[in-house]
Amino acid sequence: MSDKKNENGISRREFLTKGALGSFLVAMGGATVGGFALPKPTVSPGPSRRYKLGDPGKFPVGTAMKMDKENIFLFRDVEGFYAITAVCTHLGCIVVRVDDGFACPCHGSRFAPDGHVVEGPAPRGLLWLEVSRTPDGGVMVDADVEVDLGTKLVV
Repeated sequence: MSDKKNENGISRREFLTKGALGSFLVAMGGATVGGFALPKPTVSPGPSRRYKLGDPGKFPVGTAMKMDKENIFLFRDVEGFYAITAVCTHLGCIVVRVDDGFACPCHGSRFAPDGHVVEGPAPRGLLWLEVSRTPDGGVMVDADVEVDLGTKLVV
């Protein structure tokens, strides 16, 4: 088999070898650049959703407070504090308190006072959120931490 050279003085075999080597080097260069970008996140974390509410004495037993900006309901009963999200688990509408629990004004879901679904289309109950104490003794709600239904901060 003869190795013919074209008018530029390069054979087909040499051309394909150099093309494959060039492709390999370009791919490895791209992979190396991508590898250096991996440790740096491309998505910034969202703002913290921890809300300091102040001294527990501000909230007498029987308190039921809607925090509009935070979309949270904060309650205090004889057992302690608890917080329930105001965001419907169906499509994210904001629920309102009604006499027998909560209601979604958008699509008709209804929730019991403890947040479990009474009437659909919501696929699950309203989320209970972590309520804890701040170092100075105040009450804080962390809207990024879901807790089990019935979990309360005893004060």
